[in-house]
Amino acid sequence: MSTAGGGLGVPKTYKMYVGGAFVRSESGRTYPARSAGGDLLAHAVAGSRKDVRDAVRVARGAQAAWAARTAYNRGQILYRVAEVMDSRRAELIRELARATTGSEATADPAGEVDVAIERWVWYAGWCDKYPQVLGGANPVAGPYFNFTVPEPMGVVGIASPDEAPLLGIVSRLAPALVPGNTAVVLAGERHPLVAVTLAEILATSDVPGGVVNVLTGRRAPLVRALAGHGDVDCVDLSGCDPADHDDADVAAEAERLAAETVTRVVHATVGERHWLEAAAQSPYAISAFCEYKTVWHPKGR
Repeated sequence: MSTAGGGLGVPKTYKMYVGGAFVRSESGRTYPARSAGGDLLAHAVAGSRKDVRDAVRVARGAQAAWAARTAYNRGQILYRVAEVMDSRRAELIRELARATTGSEATADPAGEVDVAIERWVWYAGWCDKYPQVLGGANPVAGPYFNFTVPEPMGVVGIASPDEAPLLGIVSRLAPALVPGNTAVVLAGERHPLVAVTLAEILATSDVPGGVVNVLTGRRAPLVRALAGHGDVDCVDLSGCDPADHDDADVAAEAERLAAETVTRVVHATVGERHWLEAAAQSPYAISAFCEYKTVWHPKGR
């Protein structure tokens, strides 16, 4: 590869994002990230099972402080992500265009970036509203008040889809952050560079280190390591396409591993998988990443 000036081109190696820092894998391995036409774009770090363990440990350490922030403050922080994304809009469009797959979302890179920015804003607005929709007062036969309130699950693992490298991540990550969860995100295997660019945006916004951790690498071993980790409270397998035989096998194995540690497994619905559509954003997507606590209280006289 040579530059326009005739010099030697140096392909960039995109690092993973863990604990607020960009890191290499403990394995020292990388793999080539290529365009739809097969051209080498850059190299991405090939994460390992130990990298998954490190990311989960960091996410667990950051979760209590993130959940303790006020809902209004979490909304401000998610809105700030949208602001920084908007300032790097042209760069994101170029990144998506280079990695385009011709799918529904990446057929229009500018459209995908614009919807992704708007989706951060949309979920930022829900941070102080979702309890009113997902919780409530329950009618009971007795002299009691009965309230159900949503709470964060803890650490959420997210396997990102390949067909919408940017919008797919945002559509699953944003609702997980709203109630106070932290996340370990596995970037789409075919197009990891957009995910790392998003990590650079998170690093330069107000999201505290450790709240979002982004790993790159081969999907199957990383999904298995994440699903079988005892300190992961929920694993989102939306990135495993049910129509793809290999992905379906990975998802089935991940569900078996998750069952051994009683880890919740969630999938995007058929409607949510149309990432550009309004159905892909919903307060009920937030519900997938919540636990519910019911409180009884005597009414008194």
